Order: sequence, then C-alpha cells, then structure tokens
Amino acid sequence: MRLAIMQPYFFPYIGYFQLLNAVDLFVIYDNIQFSKRGWIHRNRILVNGSASYISLSLRKDSDYLDVRDRSLASDSRTENQRLLRKIEGSYRRAPFYRDFFPVVEECLSYDNANLFAFLRHSIQKVAEYLSIKTPIITSSEIDIDHSLKGQERVLALCGRLGASVYINPIGGTTLYSAEAFSSEGVELAFLRCRCAPYAQGVPEFVPSLSIIDVLMFNSADTANGLLNDYELLSGWQHDCSDLPSGGRRAG
Repeated sequence: MRLAIMQPYFFPYIGYFQLLNAVDLFVIYDNIQFSKRGWIHRNRILVNGSASYISLSLRKDSDYLDVRDRSLASDSRTENQRLLRKIEGSYRRAPFYRDFFPVVEECLSYDNANLFAFLRHSIQKVAEYLSIKTPIITSSEIDIDHSLKGQERVLALCGRLGASVYINPIGGTTLYSAEAFSSEGVELAFLRCRCAPYAQGVPEFVPSLSIIDVLMFNSADTANGLLNDYELLSGWQHDCSDLPSGGRRAG
C-alpha cells in the first residue's frame, strides 16, 4: 500500500495533487504546528502576467498552535469574497474559467472558521474535480504516539496503516533515511513534479503557481493527464536513482 502524508495547503500546486493521485491512502496532518512562512494559508496566482500572493485572513493567535487550533479571522467571509473577486478578475478570460471558478467559489464560501477544516474541504473539492479517488484521512484520528516528531512520526503512521511504500515530495530528500524506512519494511520514494509549461496567455511561463492557475488554463481532462507528469525516485541514493515515471508504481 502506497502512503503519503502532507500538511494541508491553500489551493496547493499541481505536485500536491500528483502525490495525492499516486498513492492508495493520503494522510493530512492536522496536529502539526502552523507555520506562517509556509503555504498552509497562502499561495500564488497569475495577475497581469506575474505571480501574486493570495492569503487567507487568520485570527491573531499564537504561532505555536497546531493547524487544527487556528481559525479564520472574524471578517473572513468578507475577505474571502474580496479574494474571490481578485481571482475572478485575474482569470475571467481564461479558457476554463467557467468550469473551475464555481469550485473556487464553493471553497472560499465554505462556512467553517476552523483553518484545518477549511483547507481540507478545498483540497477534497479540487480532488473531486480532478476525479482523484484516493481516500483522505486526518492524522490525529490515527492511533499512534502523537508526541513523536519528524521521521519517527511518519514511520509510526506507516506502521499503523500498513504502508509498504512511503512517497514524499522531492524536497524532503534530506529529511528521511531510506535505511530507517527499510528496517521497518517500508520502501522510501520521492515524487518530483516535471511541471511542464502550459499556455497561460503570457509571453513567459510562470511556474509553480496554485492549482487554480492550472485549472483555469487546462480542462479537467487535460489536467488529469498532467497528474502523471512526474518521476518517482528511490530514497536509497542522494541523487535518487530513477524508478518508473508517471502513473502508479506497482507493488
């Protein structure tokens, strides 16, 4: 069984959904510390040919709280409508605006002030639009020692859920040891998104934007094909010997 474990992100880039589609079970951390420097509450879209940040308005609170203990600001409904108008203004001429904008609207209108619940809902809705069938579960619901950190917590989750392969984004190559995973009967692999350019209607392609950008300029069918535009790399070597590319890896 192929497993991935990720933080929740705000309309994450296509590599997040490639990972979701590549595994048999996907765990989203809710009991992990919020980071204001990361992508949990913000992302980037294309505005007038350049990358521009979009962010959720959060209630002021301790930066040491877990994601599940953070909340949207009291004026979040108003702020989310402003955000919606920014997205509308940026993409209303995009070829698949009419198809995907209602999904964005549904996500930003979701009536739940809990940050984790809000993010999970939007991830699930985009996954449904892309016809991704992978089950998504929440980390705190799994019976392990949740005081564990980093690799030890991942290994505990792999053991409890019966994973034979753990797949992580390529950025985590320095965080995990293939030997440690192998000793627990788990194969470690990393997913590297190729992120091939697509037509954005601008002179120079702007990479690594939110999934919003991908789905405004590509049909759901085309984007579903882009979900397989990645490489799976072995965790045994720092230079990562290639495993089969694209699709789902056997075993």
